[in-house]
Amino acid sequence: MSRPRVVLIGAAGQLGSDLVRTFDLDGELFPLTRRDLDLLDAARVGALLAELRPTHVVNTAAYNLVDHAEEDRDTAFALNARAVGDLAAACQRLGATLVHFSTDYVFDGRRSTPYLESDAPNPLSVYAESKLAGERLALERCERARVFRDCGLYGVARSSGKGGTNFVETMLRLAAEGRQIRVVADQVLGPSYTLDLARKVWKVLPLAVHPIYHLTNAGETSWYDFARRVFELAGVARDLRPVTAAEFGARARRPAYSVLGHGNLSALREDDLRPWEAALAAYVAERASSR
Repeated sequence: MSRPRVVLIGAAGQLGSDLVRTFDLDGELFPLTRRDLDLLDAARVGALLAELRPTHVVNTAAYNLVDHAEEDRDTAFALNARAVGDLAAACQRLGATLVHFSTDYVFDGRRSTPYLESDAPNPLSVYAESKLAGERLALERCERARVFRDCGLYGVARSSGKGGTNFVETMLRLAAEGRQIRVVADQVLGPSYTLDLARKVWKVLPLAVHPIYHLTNAGETSWYDFARRVFELAGVARDLRPVTAAEFGARARRPAYSVLGHGNLSALREDDLRPWEAALAAYVAERASSR
């Protein structure tokens, strides 16, 4: 790979901020926050990229209010699909590689073994539909596009798209408030620490030959067991109750099983991300030391 010039969109988010602090390619990084660039302004996006002349554009910006998207389809598709298509077209004109992030929610969860990159998506919600549309536009409009699907993200910077929080922080906040906490026990996933994913992105990018990669910490768990482990690691007392997805009653449907298999990482001999339990312990320790 020639000396990279990397434009990072969404640099203040939890994944974006970890991509900034782990950047180790022999090149230049141009981190852009929402203040620097509105991804919905296609003309501005094209002009700025033409000015910066990137070899790679890494897009972490997304609309990720999963339940709210059920009533806000246009906004979800505007950022997760149409803006991605415009960004991909701009990258194609410049001969740049687009690196885009998607989600495990593109699958319907009807199986009980990890989904591979080659498995057919079948989204259950508006959010998932918009993310799948973004994947497809990225790959259709930029011949060098690379899509990384991730799952259950948490990071020290927290998610700007979810009001500055993530699942781990929400659990700890509810426990601190002394609330009874109801967590879904019949949805299984592979929760992932953004610091681990960021490090792997920079390792894989110079090697990437496949259009889609699944990128998560190793292993699987339910949301309920994930929450229980959060409290154990943090040493926090809690009133935690398992419920079914039907009992919880979220507006958007989620897949019952959305663990992602790392077939294409394995092909690159890069399928060595640590188990989710170890990653979560590292996150809990990091958040404690940063206070």
